[in-house]
Formats: sequence, structure tokens, C-alpha cells
Amino acid sequence: MGKDGKGKEAKGKGKQAAGSSDDAGGAKGGKGKGKGGKGGDDLGTCTFVKARHVLCEKQGKINEAYKKLQEGWLDNGDKVPPAEFAKVAQEFSECPSGKKGGDLGWFPRGKMAGPFQEVAFNTPVGATSAPFKSTHGYHFILCEGRKN
Repeated sequence: MGKDGKGKEAKGKGKQAAGSSDDAGGAKGGKGKGKGGKGGDDLGTCTFVKARHVLCEKQGKINEAYKKLQEGWLDNGDKVPPAEFAKVAQEFSECPSGKKGGDLGWFPRGKMAGPFQEVAFNTPVGATSAPFKSTHGYHFILCEGRKN
């Protein structure tokens, strides 16, 4: 990813989240796809998300962690297996959840801070977001599930 913190998801690929990041604005309603049908997995419309994340205070450290995932899976178009994501979280994350492989479990819309929530609820199941900045530092997220 770019070194300037502003590149965030601009260089995202099809297998990475292309959803909004910390310029959240009013993106909540504008991310749904189509007419909403039965889509428990429609981006931005579910009530709960199950996710893992890596949190680092410094942008350089989050980029180093993300590079490990890029070199192993993302550059090849592969999804990152949760067990492999967990290893990177244990090695790099500065969040207490890092000890649990970055596992945040299921959480409802409204529980997490703006940018984190926007990315978590707009990352497709099985996909890893690009690094982004929140009030707590720099993150990337692996979305493991969604439900209403």
C-alpha cells in the first residue's frame, strides 16, 4: 500500500474491500447493492458482523503486517484463511484481541467507532480490507460473517 496514508483503498483489488473508510460521511445507506432481496450478506445492510482485525499505532507497522498477507495470499487473488490472519494478528496487533488472533467475535452495528464500523460492515465475507485509519490507530479487517 502507499506510504502516504491517503491511498487506503484506492489501490484495492477485487478481492479486497472497496467500501468506504474514514471519510465515512453518509455512506451508511448508499452502500447496499440492488433492491435488498434476501441479502443477509448484502454489504452494508446486515445487523451483525463477525470480524478479526489487526491494530497498530504506526502506519509503517500496519503496512508491514498487511504486506505479509499480500505476499502470501492477496497478490495471488486468494482469500486469507482465518488461521493465517490470526498468526499475523498475534505477531503485529497492539490490540488486546491480538492475543486471540484479532478475533472480535460478533458485534452489532453501532458498537464500533465510525471508520471501523464502515469498513467492517462493507467488507465482503471472507475478504480482507485494505489498511485504514481510525481514532485508535491503523487497522485492517478480515470479515468472517454477517447476519441480521
